[in-house]
Amino acid sequence: MNSIHEHLKIWNVKNQAALDGGGKSRQEKQREAGKKTARERLDLLLDTDSFEEIDRLAISQFLGTQDTEYTDGVVTGFGTINGRKVALYAQDFTMRGGSLGARHAEKICKIMDLAAKVGCPIIGLIDSGGARIDEGIHALSGYSKIFMRNSRYSGVIPQISVILGPCAGGAVYSPALTDFIFMTEHISQMFITGPQVIEQVLHEKVTKEELGGSGVHGTKSGVAHVISTSEEACFISVKQLLSYLPGNYCEATPVIEVKRSSPSIPQGERQTLLGAHAEPVEAYERDLQALIPANSSQSYDIKNIINTLVDHASFFELQPTFAANIITGLARIEGSVIGIVANQPLVKAGTIDIDASCKAARFIRMCDSFGIPIISLVDVPGYLPGVDQEHHGIIRHGAKLLYAYATATVTKITVILRKAFGGAYIVMGSKELGTDFNFAWPQAQIAVLGAKAAVTILHGKKLAQAEPDNRHELQKALESEYETEFLNPFVAAEHGYIDSIIEPNKTREHIVKALSICSDKVEVLPKKKHGNMPL
Repeated sequence: MNSIHEHLKIWNVKNQAALDGGGKSRQEKQREAGKKTARERLDLLLDTDSFEEIDRLAISQFLGTQDTEYTDGVVTGFGTINGRKVALYAQDFTMRGGSLGARHAEKICKIMDLAAKVGCPIIGLIDSGGARIDEGIHALSGYSKIFMRNSRYSGVIPQISVILGPCAGGAVYSPALTDFIFMTEHISQMFITGPQVIEQVLHEKVTKEELGGSGVHGTKSGVAHVISTSEEACFISVKQLLSYLPGNYCEATPVIEVKRSSPSIPQGERQTLLGAHAEPVEAYERDLQALIPANSSQSYDIKNIINTLVDHASFFELQPTFAANIITGLARIEGSVIGIVANQPLVKAGTIDIDASCKAARFIRMCDSFGIPIISLVDVPGYLPGVDQEHHGIIRHGAKLLYAYATATVTKITVILRKAFGGAYIVMGSKELGTDFNFAWPQAQIAVLGAKAAVTILHGKKLAQAEPDNRHELQKALESEYETEFLNPFVAAEHGYIDSIIEPNKTREHIVKALSICSDKVEVLPKKKHGNMPL
């Protein structure tokens, strides 16, 4: 027995450099670039001493040198984050630039298969120069196998991609197929064709950051869900996201016990005495109606409404700078996880456009995959008009949002806060799309058109024939008449399209009750292979 231990000790000493990555010089070069090594990243992300590595001694069957390169440029295994099991792979840029070859891909596929079998999230820490040119078709085949698993395990286990360096060419499609993408400023890049190719083909000069940096994908393309300023901040965000997600589609989302803090204790001390999830009692005593201007054309920040309705400091927004006219994110109410979809009047008056449709539709599909109830907060004047929107497919993209709401079988609760006009009323979780509870505030306006547009269409001839001095007064009188007759939620409630007209300050209370009523909801869609979503 002693000889076996001695043999293992000698082997470890002899091969320590190969086990630790590309060597000290390359590791230092990685740090000089503002990046951490693969194992340093795992240490930051995982609970202390929780990592169980697999395939540490894997080597490439195509290795052309005499040096043994253990791990083949990717570290794989299981660990825990805040006590919850996760599977991970971390590409090692210090070893052949983290490039992907056949054995490297096999390791990733193996950990993905194991994650699906045991039912836990899979997290990929991506830092790679792309496919290994010297392995040719074998490297391309490796990517194909990963993409296949990304697709097959979609909706089975949460898949999270953390981009911590370059991710180029075909490699970008693995993150694109996962549920969430995290990027970090200055070190993350994603693009199909790099700056050199673009310069050669199109004669355009562009930097990697300008082409596919975190700013581009966080704001313009919508590829990234969360952008962080550092790797440490990125891992904190990953941990926070995981606290809202189940391990797999059969598992319930984590519930946090909520404690009510006493108003007699200073706010700072409450957090210390009662823990991070203490709920200040005054958090729900704000006048919700006062947060929304009486003038229906005046904007306001819907996040103030969200943060008042959900548990204190629990709102985790996704894609905050992309399609900011619609808000999506995870939160908690009474300790239970919910998904929020809300129009944002501060941006484009809260209208729905192409990007907003795609953003909200994908979020709803994710929530439905993992059993997360969807709360829709509606204040929408309609779709964004314009030739550009029509020519770029608002019909096709807008249908994605309809499809997502209509096919979601989780609990769906809609609250119309101020206005819901035309097709935008339908698409934002209307009763007809299978929403379980639809509430409206008393001042809510539900109609085909707003008063001004409706009067212009209905009474255009009458207004044209009126004396110029009286035309304005007639317009106002007709608008007032239309508002009284049509722009209120009572007609909708009388016909069952709205379940209840509620006091604004009782909104949270009604949501809590509705969630409780629907806690055991079971809804089965018609039997079929799958639907044909308008992609």
